[in-house]
Amino acid sequence: MAVDFRNKQTEFAGYIRDPINNPVPADVDPRRMAMYRELFFNNIDGFLSSNFPVLRKILNDDQWQALAQDFFAGHRCQTPHFSEIAEEFLEYLQNRDNADDYPFLLELAHYEWVEMALAISKQEACPGDAGFAEHILERDVALSSLAWPLAYRYPVQRIAPDFLPLTAPDQPTYLIVYRDSDDQVHFMQSTPFSFRLLQLLEQNQALSGDSCLRRLVAEAQHPDPEMLFDQGLKSLQALAGKGIVIPADDA
Repeated sequence: MAVDFRNKQTEFAGYIRDPINNPVPADVDPRRMAMYRELFFNNIDGFLSSNFPVLRKILNDDQWQALAQDFFAGHRCQTPHFSEIAEEFLEYLQNRDNADDYPFLLELAHYEWVEMALAISKQEACPGDAGFAEHILERDVALSSLAWPLAYRYPVQRIAPDFLPLTAPDQPTYLIVYRDSDDQVHFMQSTPFSFRLLQLLEQNQALSGDSCLRRLVAEAQHPDPEMLFDQGLKSLQALAGKGIVIPADDA
């Protein structure tokens, strides 16, 4: 008897994704299907666990299995690459509507995804030379393509099994993640001023250090603008020293 392979593949994949709602394909040994199912799911489960270790740690086994299974069964990935499954998982969480989820779930997952995304990024950036930070006021500056300013409602860097906030604090959390010249990824907490500084550079790739700081000082309407300018200069130089702020012509 002729076999419709397209239908057979659909049945095969349906069972592997969601064995509860899809029967074992006819003429296939259920034990073999169970083995295939376990191999496929464990592969995805292991990948998610390794890329989202904090998320895995704060959920009990039943919660994690339900989350991983729902992603496996219901999300239609648009990539065949394992390195991009974490991004697919983020998209799944963005569209997920479950009242039982922690309110910080998506932000925590994004925070964990960022490290891998930046580690494998193919972008390149050239930090300034030894004199760049010293003369940064006169130089046109830019945000490195290997540095990302991040703002979260929840303090995602502190979340752990013994710290699971159910309401967001009054002040957001500002972080900078960057990849250094040794290809190591680092996270650092930022002030609102430094975050806005990097945001401004991200939006305007041809500002001198002086112009950038003066624009920020004007925005802030601080009672002591000279003090704020001096503090901003120190921050700008420190960010340049880490390769987060670079010469605009090398961005």
